[in-house]
Amino acid sequence: MNKKLKGTLLLLVMALIFAMPVQAFAKTEIVVTDNGWDSQKLHNEIARVIVENAYDGYVLKTSTASSTMNWQAIIAGDVDLDIESWTDNVATYPKDVANGDIVDVGILAPDSKQGLYVPRYVIEGDAKRGIKPLAPGLKTVKDLAKYHNVFPDDEDKSKGRIYGSIPGWMADEVLHKKYELYGLDKNYNYARLGSEATLFASLVAAYNLGEPWVGYCYEPTWVSGKLDIVLLEDEPYSKELFEKGGCAFPSQQLKIVSSKYFAKKAPDLLEFFKKYKTGSKLISEALAYLDEKKASHTEAAKWLLRKNPELLDQWLPKERAERVRAVL
Repeated sequence: MNKKLKGTLLLLVMALIFAMPVQAFAKTEIVVTDNGWDSQKLHNEIARVIVENAYDGYVLKTSTASSTMNWQAIIAGDVDLDIESWTDNVATYPKDVANGDIVDVGILAPDSKQGLYVPRYVIEGDAKRGIKPLAPGLKTVKDLAKYHNVFPDDEDKSKGRIYGSIPGWMADEVLHKKYELYGLDKNYNYARLGSEATLFASLVAAYNLGEPWVGYCYEPTWVSGKLDIVLLEDEPYSKELFEKGGCAFPSQQLKIVSSKYFAKKAPDLLEFFKKYKTGSKLISEALAYLDEKKASHTEAAKWLLRKNPELLDQWLPKERAERVRAVL
């Protein structure tokens, strides 16, 4: 009887031992938004390097969807964080924060711009490249109405072409309203290219040839870091006009926002994200590296951290910063 009892106990102990690693090494998934643009993808990879190496028990996953869908997923608690959130583009943002459905974690970057851009040579010319000014009076978005012949649509010679934002991005909704409100739809076609890569490729192709181009861009991006492009002026920002497309995009702080559940789910990570700050110039440099070296977002993230080691000390306690340095 004692032998049977000992045998049973031994089996129970062994079962517990084999079960322990599964429980001990189970990791909490932290889900962040991937709305499709490069700078956000870069931030996600910087966060992945830190979350998965400086801390124990976490793995970072991404939710790839439109910005509108991901915003609703944060409210529902299915997504934890939006690391590069253009909150001024979200009409419901103030209400969502007031209701407690969206939580402001920190300011990612204090300086960002977006809107319709043209290469500087379109307005001022470029003597070194033998380019004469094509639209010397072009200063504002409304001025585009006078210059549709400068920006011809190769597929419709009767009209000009404006390259809009990416379908599913909140900026695209605002831009298309602006396009109609300002009467630009009379002499321009509004082209949606489907991806950031395709949009920027069209700008680079035109820029390299010294040809006119007008369309959506934002900062920080690798193109704004490498090319001399000018943001067209617009009516002064006001909340009421913005929602109708009747004014400039606000020069806004990019924020980190979370679901209302994140603080309880990962309180130690919350402290890191509160301190996680960058800037348009820093990120533009990393994105330019990504483009020039044909690097992945992960490679660009590690390059940025190696090039700017002081950032880890700003974001993390010393011991955690050293853990990240060890893998870099």
